[in-house]
Amino acid sequence: MDQPRETDQRAAPAPVSTGGEGEATGSTGRHRALQAPAAPCTSVAPQGTPPVRLREALRRGNLFAAECPSREVLKHLTSRWGVLVLVALMDGMHRFSDLRRKIGGVSEKMLAQTLQGLELDGLVLRTSLPVVPPHVEYTLTPLGLEAAERVEALADWVESNLGTILQGREPG
Repeated sequence: MDQPRETDQRAAPAPVSTGGEGEATGSTGRHRALQAPAAPCTSVAPQGTPPVRLREALRRGNLFAAECPSREVLKHLTSRWGVLVLVALMDGMHRFSDLRRKIGGVSEKMLAQTLQGLELDGLVLRTSLPVVPPHVEYTLTPLGLEAAERVEALADWVESNLGTILQGREPG
């Protein structure tokens, strides 16, 4: 019989996004008290430089630390579907079915997961309208628009350089 495993109390908390002042929303959508990220996630000033203020260190995070919650946000932003959803929403409000038609090849499940992750990160606003049948609309938040502009630049770069990239894939 398997023995229950002890959990490491030093493990980083589940990725969270700010739900409001003093609250955070975890991956389950429940609210809990906002906790400071684990020590490996905070930025540390190199020796010989002025110390980083704790508030600044907590705000910035450290993408290179395995336990840093900012990695989860980065995963949502830079996933294949995350980039396409953000760029599609730059045109304004879309319903789920509109997004699914606009983004060729995305399954209903992947689109739902992508939208949920972006919503938890505060990048997408989901609005349920009280009508029958139910209508749900998605729009970018101001933070989401800023992120979308940045990933759109990356997507544009890929499109501009696609010929060169594909040539590099060919056997030499």
